[in-house]
Amino acid sequence: MLKTILLSFLLASILLQVHAQELYTPRDIKLAYQKGTRSADGRPGKNYWQNFGRYAINITVAPPSRDVKGTEQITYVNNSPDTLRNLNMKLIMNIHRPGAARARTIGANYLTDGIQVDSIKIDGKNKAWNNKTAAATNQGVGLPKPLMPHDSVKLDITWHYQLATGGGREGVIDSTSFYLAYFYPRVSVYDDYNGWDRLDFLDAQEFYNDFNDYTLNVSVPKNFIVWATGTLQNPKQVLQPEYAARLEQSMTSDSTIHIATAKDIADKSITTQNTMNTWTWKATDISDMAVGISDHYDWDAASVLVDDATNRRSSMQAAFLDKSEDFHHSVQFGRYALGWFSHNWPGVPYPFPKMTAFQGFADMEYPMMVNDSHTGDLKFAELVQDHEIAHTYFPFYMGINESRYAFMDEGWATTYELLIGRTEVGNEKAEGFYKQFRVNGWINDRSSAEDQPTITMSSELRAGYGNNSYGKPSLSYLALKDMLGDALFKKALHTYMDNWHGKHPIPWDYFNSMSSGSGKNLNWFFNNWFFTNYYDDLALKSVTKTTGGYKVDIQNIGGFAIPFDIKLTYADGTTQSFHQTPIVWEKNQKRTIITVKTARQVKSAVLDNGIFMDANESNNTWTAK
Repeated sequence: MLKTILLSFLLASILLQVHAQELYTPRDIKLAYQKGTRSADGRPGKNYWQNFGRYAINITVAPPSRDVKGTEQITYVNNSPDTLRNLNMKLIMNIHRPGAARARTIGANYLTDGIQVDSIKIDGKNKAWNNKTAAATNQGVGLPKPLMPHDSVKLDITWHYQLATGGGREGVIDSTSFYLAYFYPRVSVYDDYNGWDRLDFLDAQEFYNDFNDYTLNVSVPKNFIVWATGTLQNPKQVLQPEYAARLEQSMTSDSTIHIATAKDIADKSITTQNTMNTWTWKATDISDMAVGISDHYDWDAASVLVDDATNRRSSMQAAFLDKSEDFHHSVQFGRYALGWFSHNWPGVPYPFPKMTAFQGFADMEYPMMVNDSHTGDLKFAELVQDHEIAHTYFPFYMGINESRYAFMDEGWATTYELLIGRTEVGNEKAEGFYKQFRVNGWINDRSSAEDQPTITMSSELRAGYGNNSYGKPSLSYLALKDMLGDALFKKALHTYMDNWHGKHPIPWDYFNSMSSGSGKNLNWFFNNWFFTNYYDDLALKSVTKTTGGYKVDIQNIGGFAIPFDIKLTYADGTTQSFHQTPIVWEKNQKRTIITVKTARQVKSAVLDNGIFMDANESNNTWTAK
């Protein structure tokens, strides 16, 4: 009887442990598993699908006029098993309209009339469009006939809008330097777990786009240079021979080639001297396009080896005011970043043919482009550019839904910013900056909003958005790296990236891919870091002499499974450090007792959490009595 009771108790304990290791999964995600579009091992399911578009876009811009005029043809392919009776269009420029919902205050110079659709045809038939009702960044469009699974529909749209002067992610930089982003009507994402993405853009949370193919024609007056996402198709048609040759030379050069200098610009000898020049760009399997235009920006370029297996090089370019010293270093800063990210972390070859740093004001990432502000601090300029270039992998290589899960891209960019920074300025400075700007504001803010679970959808956050998107998830990635070790962490990370490159992962795909890739059930860790209100706060309760050493009793008041060092000072004045990875919290996330083997007498002990800053350091020390 006793044996039966003990066996039943053991089985119940095992079942309880298994149950405790399950992660909360929302009902819509469970339904995706049931439909076979996603798999519990982290991979896309056998029935996974995503929709796709081919965009042929023509825009005309003639600074100093702020008007942008465009036409486009979209061929939208329905790869889903669903019959679509309408489309949801994204009109991001409507964020500038008076009355649009926003997450921040704005000035009058931010306001415009938004996108004005002049005409729209669906499969060649005119469709009514009321610009007065399109005050939001989403607008539904009914289809004249249902779009069946595995069929396509063709949209022809003519539109115009005016660039704003009030700052933001795009707009007027100076009277003849413009940055265009989110400038065209697009079909929003229709996915397997949420259907149409109808979240309004509020100018805080960011974006969620399909992977599409683009041909983009940008018509500008002579002497204006265009930089854009993709590969320039007609350099010899828009550039004078000398400058086309310099551009070509830069594609294989480690050294910076000054394609267009201040003198060249003053001579007005760079572009073909047609009244208007049309620059043609192409990009495939890409989530968006962006454009920079100026008639007085310097143009530098070089390239770097990003893929040893194929000897593939990527171009690094910069467009900037001649007086901006930091941007004169952008190409070499960028070459280092592209090479380092390709060969170290994440250790995936930079996937695109080019990266351009454009001087603006946004400090913002776009596919193959960054729009960064000028600063007199060269190291800070490099750090910001590193961060934005790191976004290449998340969200652009991986297709992250930034609107709902910003931690899936900002957290990684923040992590890579630290890792590459250690090689650029050393551990002390890189970690000092990380603690000051990524951790300090959260750990020393006791408000409830800052301790909301990281899994909380970004679209539902106001206060807490920054820390939940940047610092907290980054700390979780670094804690997992510490626990698994670099080799196994990279293996798991590459499993995740291989599973979801060019697709649309959600947090549960990350969690499950990392477990599968590492060969370990990491649910306890992910539950700890993503599904709780925990924070970083350890307390050293006691240090007790035992046979062969000491037992160090540590309480985890905050709850997060963080790494830490136990630093002992011996009676003879010498010190020794004992590193503990987050694995010490697997069985009991509130308390751990560490056995330290030493024959020497301990005079004092201190807990050092490093970048995992402690909310209350007053209880992190012990002194022998």
